Amino acid sequence: MRILKYIFLLLILALVGIVVFVATQKGEYDVVRSAVIKTPKAVVFNYVNDFRNWENFSSWTKGDASTKFTYPAVSSGQGGSVSWKSADGQGKIVNTYSKDSDSLAQKMEFNGLPSQMSWKFEQVKGGTKVTWRTKGKVGFWYKVQAVAKGGLEKLLGAQNEQSLANLDKTLVYEINTFSIAENGTVYKSGAKFLQMTILSTIENAPKNMRVMLSKMQYFFRKNDIASNGKPFVLYHSYDSANNRTRFSVCIPIKEEVRTSEHSDVTYGEFETMKSVKVTLNGDYSHRAEAWKRAGDYIIKSKLERDPNIRVIEVLAKNIDDSKSPSKWVTQLYFPLKAYSAPVPNPAAIVRPTVPKPKPATQNTAEFSIQ
Repeated sequence: MRILKYIFLLLILALVGIVVFVATQKGEYDVVRSAVIKTPKAVVFNYVNDFRNWENFSSWTKGDASTKFTYPAVSSGQGGSVSWKSADGQGKIVNTYSKDSDSLAQKMEFNGLPSQMSWKFEQVKGGTKVTWRTKGKVGFWYKVQAVAKGGLEKLLGAQNEQSLANLDKTLVYEINTFSIAENGTVYKSGAKFLQMTILSTIENAPKNMRVMLSKMQYFFRKNDIASNGKPFVLYHSYDSANNRTRFSVCIPIKEEVRTSEHSDVTYGEFETMKSVKVTLNGDYSHRAEAWKRAGDYIIKSKLERDPNIRVIEVLAKNIDDSKSPSKWVTQLYFPLKAYSAPVPNPAAIVRPTVPKPKPATQNTAEFSIQ
């Protein structure tokens, strides 16, 4: 019994010693990791900037079926955010700063503990150098895990390294896997829709579209409006020389809906139109190639674009349907001029010449004109 008592006391002392050791470990961390992503800088930045993509590469949530993400009206750019719940707890990240294709600053809170993150994107030979820094504090149980795995630097650094490796793998495959199909001449059916319009630089158009679509979807939910098909983009102008495009992000509806005078959301509609259709299977960043293919098809087929009718891009399958960009489908419609068949000049009307009647004679048997 005395031996058992000593063993028990030794175990208690060992446990107390471990607790004291863990408690006295530094709970603050400042971890920096870098990797070269084999994808252009603007593409990498836009991907990381949108929290809807984080499910695809973040090591602490990827593969965890219990994780449930919640996205607000804005999930990218300054003010964009995401929140989640998992078996390990709940957290939230907010973009506090965003500079296009350059850098991001973020504030994160996980299980009540705050931290800061920053991203730097630099174009280098072979791709984009991404530097990810995380800084903050951890609680007791996380320090226990850190002690078992070699310290906070090693534990958190390994997580960030894995996330960057996932990011590279995801972008190289998901962004670069695409195909374009020429569907020929079709009739695009007309539609009624609600729209949000913006004037943007061409390179910022995809990012602005994502933000606007999130806002439109929030508007529909808030006002309990039913959609009547897939969202689409309507181009009012596209000026490559001056790097400007004016477009609307639209969601179709069944019946006309009027919004308030000062609302960013307005009503619109278009009639059925004859168009050249091209389908892009893959990430939206390849849409310029799809536009070129459509233009080449129109020239090859000796058709003529109608400059007075706007180009339409239907987001048939987008990030709301699949987190994998390689599986997205965009249907592009380029309106054609409608030619009326020439009306032939009417043929001359030839009237038969009626011979002048000769004097008639009465016959009691019959009456005739000769």
